[in-house]
Amino acid sequence: MRVAVVDIGTNSTRLLVADVAVDGTLAELARESTVTRLGEGAEASGRLGEAPQARVLATLDRYTETIAEHRCEAATAVLTSAVRDAANGAAFTATVRERYGLDARTLSGEEEARATFRGATAMRGGRTADRVLVIDIGGGSTELVTGRGAEIGFHVSTQVGVVRHTERHLRADPPAAGELAALTADVRAELRRAVPPPARPDVAAAVAVAGTPTSCAAMELGLEPYDARRVEGHRLRRTTLESQLAQLAAIPETERRQVRGLHPDRAPTIVAGVLILLEVLDLFGLGSVEASERDILWGVALATATG
Repeated sequence: MRVAVVDIGTNSTRLLVADVAVDGTLAELARESTVTRLGEGAEASGRLGEAPQARVLATLDRYTETIAEHRCEAATAVLTSAVRDAANGAAFTATVRERYGLDARTLSGEEEARATFRGATAMRGGRTADRVLVIDIGGGSTELVTGRGAEIGFHVSTQVGVVRHTERHLRADPPAAGELAALTADVRAELRRAVPPPARPDVAAAVAVAGTPTSCAAMELGLEPYDARRVEGHRLRRTTLESQLAQLAAIPETERRQVRGLHPDRAPTIVAGVLILLEVLDLFGLGSVEASERDILWGVALATATG
């Protein structure tokens, strides 16, 4: 079955077109990602702004052309944290559904976590015999899911996100030491509230999806242009992430935009992203994490095609 999935997140709007076989294997035909910052200003106002909404709709104009070109049998859109939390989120979801003919719906935090886990672990085979942690750092929320094989154990959607926490704490350019300390304290406290001690031990490995870990992998590999095949499965050590955080936090945004392997549109939020990733690894006592391109897009594509 040929399916298209659009993920409208707090920081970016992404498209996957894929063929899903009867046995659940997935072959990507097209994939795009555009930083649209739908959640810009929503932390303070509680509403989706007109300009951010317009950026998403302009991106969807392009994506729906790609969907039509590939003659997809099903086209789904999922909307996550920014829309879930906004007072006008339901109205925006309705606009997406009616204007583009997409099967659009806003996911709950639990649905988002389950779809992300399914996508991240879809191709791991026997490597999922041990307890695996899947980390999805988004613009407005971070999903943490543990499980073995296809069975999910603990899962939570936290109110920790790169756009939300950048807007909340990082105002100087580059960030001031006090701002970084406040960001760290806030993220650490929220993660510890969200993940009870019994859920933290016995995690054998971690897989991190979305823009933060894939950007960190691309930076370590010095990729220009980005190469998803080399990023997939790349192992990021804690020491590498610590070095990247120190480097990125010490330079202004204009210089971060020039860092090899980092897409310029991710420069405003990458400091918060790396810090959040490090705090998650600390919480679960892990020294490394595997970056993956297989995320909620894969999970929703598989669910659309196979149930």
